[in-house]
Amino acid sequence: MARRLMIQGTGSHVGKSVIVAALCRIFANEGYEVAPFKAQNMSLNSYVTADGLEIARSQVFQALAARKEPVVEMNPILLKPTSEKGAQVILKGKPVAHMTTQQYYEFQPKAVEVVKECFKRLDAENDIIIIEGAGSPAEVNLRENDIVNMFIAKEFNAPVILVGDIERGGVFAWLIGTLELLQKEERELVKGFIINKFRGDLSILKPGLDFLEAKTGKRVLGVVPFFHHIRIQEEDSLSVSEKWQKQKEEGSIDERNMLKIAVIRLPHISNFTDFDALSAEPDVSLRYVADVEALRDADVIILPGSKNTISDLLWLRERGLAAEIKRAASEGKFIFGICGGFQMLTARICDESGVESPLREVEGLALLNATTTFRSEKITHRVKARSNLPFFKGFVEGYEIHMGTSNLTAANAGNAGHAFTILERSMERVCEKDGAFSPEGNVIGTYIHGIFDNDAFRDAFLNFVARRRKKQKRRKRAGRGINWDFEIEKLANFVRRHIDIEKIYEILFS
Repeated sequence: MARRLMIQGTGSHVGKSVIVAALCRIFANEGYEVAPFKAQNMSLNSYVTADGLEIARSQVFQALAARKEPVVEMNPILLKPTSEKGAQVILKGKPVAHMTTQQYYEFQPKAVEVVKECFKRLDAENDIIIIEGAGSPAEVNLRENDIVNMFIAKEFNAPVILVGDIERGGVFAWLIGTLELLQKEERELVKGFIINKFRGDLSILKPGLDFLEAKTGKRVLGVVPFFHHIRIQEEDSLSVSEKWQKQKEEGSIDERNMLKIAVIRLPHISNFTDFDALSAEPDVSLRYVADVEALRDADVIILPGSKNTISDLLWLRERGLAAEIKRAASEGKFIFGICGGFQMLTARICDESGVESPLREVEGLALLNATTTFRSEKITHRVKARSNLPFFKGFVEGYEIHMGTSNLTAANAGNAGHAFTILERSMERVCEKDGAFSPEGNVIGTYIHGIFDNDAFRDAFLNFVARRRKKQKRRKRAGRGINWDFEIEKLANFVRRHIDIEKIYEILFS
């Protein structure tokens, strides 16, 4: 049986995922077989495992930290919001249904059995399991239906470390208030605190730490400083890239010869990790935008994935973004659509079965002469493909997550052809067409997520754009993508320096 440790938080975005990843690497470096586990994750940022199953991207990042291949047991339940009141429920990597909150509560007994089954497998194969909670365990209105916080801690007898974010202010009230709202047996499971995102002189904080320990009788196990120097994969929050924002604030960025990339910040944007590698390029300014003015100086406009393509397409029209995208394309600017973004670029989107919307057919942006049809079956595969694009004839890898197909119309009229030929899906050989590109080569669509993680493809694309946009010619620098293992190692070393790892070992093995 594996040793268990659970990381819960005073709320969302306090750093639970990051602390779990750091601990996974710390213990892996000590020679332990370690695995991350999150019973239920609500996120639009997902990934496909080697066997074609869908899990949250944050557990994939944690698996990489643990030096493990991501498996569906690390995230048995994934909820992908499709509206304010409903979500697609993915159980063990496969979609079950779209459910309202009440419908999901009625479904939970089955979900709990799956959670137990998945944990049992990890328990048998590992020395340590680092469990992540969700949101806050102190949401008293959700306690009855909790299957991800204290329910899990009690079910698997896992000691809990509570993480608080000091940057938001009120961290002591958050930590003490969270404890106060827990039941007695739950409070006893909490063994200590980690305060995250601290800026300033630690000696000034010490009186607060002493008060917290005296008030609660529980140890502060670490104060982790705010950091800019380590890249992490965000779970479900986006902002302008920190690199660009920091340079802009310092006045040290010269954008005249930089490629400006605008990613449309759709209401239901998904898989925004597709653009991490682009944002890391030293001569690229990448921003997430939601208004027309921010698009006007962009060299490249990216339409990202969406969990509700039709709704987000209508949103583009309402905000005037659709017209601006079409105008930009006519001027020779580059438009790149991935998954739902590709679907929006087609001429027509059909949803006869109501998979996404009560609207049965909507007009697309018609920048690619193709028709999209939604189907009830979800396609999830790791893929290998050959590029047919004029600027790159090599091979790429990525993954598909979509519920529609897009087919070129009128014998490819208005298109130069398919963007890619898929040669392998979930380790099986195939030969299937994917995506499309315009005769001018400036409008491209594909279903392949992770396309820009391919160094050679990314470099060829950026050079092609730079030449066409008459920007400074880029040097060829293939192989400069983000080294996530290196970043995780930095994270683990950084966190370890600021936590009481010996005390955490004591909690883990007591």
